[in-house]
Amino acid sequence: MRIVVTGATGNIGSVVVQHLRAEGTHDLVGLARRLPEGPDSRGVDWRPADLSTDACHDTLVAAFTGADAVVHLAWGFQPSHDLAYLARLGVGGTRRVLRAVTGAGVPHLVHMSSVGAYSPKRDDRPVDESWPTGGVRTSRYSRHKSAAERLLDRHEASGAGTLVTRLRPGIVGQRAAGSALLRYGVPALVPSKALGLLPVLPMDRGLTIPMVHTDDVARAVVAVLHRRAGGPFNLAAGTPVTAAVLADTLGARLVHTPSAVVRAVMSATWHAHLQQVDTGWLDMGFALPVLDTARARGELDWVPAKDGPQVLAEVIEGMREAASGRTPVLRPRTVLGALGDAIRHGPVAVRRRP
Repeated sequence: MRIVVTGATGNIGSVVVQHLRAEGTHDLVGLARRLPEGPDSRGVDWRPADLSTDACHDTLVAAFTGADAVVHLAWGFQPSHDLAYLARLGVGGTRRVLRAVTGAGVPHLVHMSSVGAYSPKRDDRPVDESWPTGGVRTSRYSRHKSAAERLLDRHEASGAGTLVTRLRPGIVGQRAAGSALLRYGVPALVPSKALGLLPVLPMDRGLTIPMVHTDDVARAVVAVLHRRAGGPFNLAAGTPVTAAVLADTLGARLVHTPSAVVRAVMSATWHAHLQQVDTGWLDMGFALPVLDTARARGELDWVPAKDGPQVLAEVIEGMREAASGRTPVLRPRTVLGALGDAIRHGPVAVRRRP
């Protein structure tokens, strides 16, 4: 198959490319804003594309022409203070991909949605793919994922003839994303080893987060491509991560702190530019449902190899060790390097984008 992957150098994209390249039977095209070099660039036709601007249209159409499938993974998480840029990349980028998919006549689109697209839960029972995708109002990430789902709805209703697959994973993690997560979520002055020195974790004990390993998500992508399986699929490990599991993995003592208190502190420090994670991520942790993955297990023969606490442990270890991959997105992070980036380009949360 000729397969085009957007966001091909990120946490999920780099692993999807690895899995597809390992099969040795595909003509792969990788799209990203910053392209890899060296051995990891082999076996893929790499092309630069910035999905945050309409200038990428001709590049997308050229890449998509003759493709059997497009796997759309490109999304943005920072700068968290630049909501306009994140909307241009996430929602606008999805709109541009759909326009190019239509123009090139691509028969299959696999879109990486998220548990973040779902509306708030009513209780702790797992929900299947029929749960509303209205998003969590106070989370910009969630609102954008929900808006992208509406674009897919309109595309399918238009009769364009494209088979659309929507993958809705929980929080996706792997060890190699450790450096990237440090850049996205930890102030530049804080060394990675500091994550092992946390004595207590002030957190509401009601926190529950569905997680899934990046390799397991990549296997689901490969499965839907081979089976041409359309529609939505939840992807999550069998056991979600709770506040108690998070504290235990960090080696800290959980101190129950009402979510409203945690949110107030998080909001104040984010607005003061002391840390770069906005409160929407915390709101999602308390609002979003646990995922029922019966459809993926039944129709894709998909069984996650790692459980939620195992994924979390690997992610935390990766962050402590500043683990990295071989793409620009997953590059190594050091305190000196992070400070240098902040001096040259500004802090991550407010860094200017083109």
